[in-house]
Amino acid sequence: MVSLTLSVAEDMKQEMDQFPEINWSAVAREAIQQRLLMLHKFQEFTKDSTFTEEEALQLGREVSRKARKRHQK
Repeated sequence: MVSLTLSVAEDMKQEMDQFPEINWSAVAREAIQQRLLMLHKFQEFTKDSTFTEEEALQLGREVSRKARKRHQK
């Protein structure tokens, strides 16, 4: 197994220190594993897509605009 150094904010470290029974390395490993699983699923889902990055950004802007308009009512 390789080692990885992780930096956290001082206030987060103080909170973590309140729970010394927690194996924070295991928590970090699990979170990284879950993110990798999600990324692999996303790659599989989008592998045959012809949707361009610019089209995705344009769609995102349109969704944001409509959501903002909807909440302003």
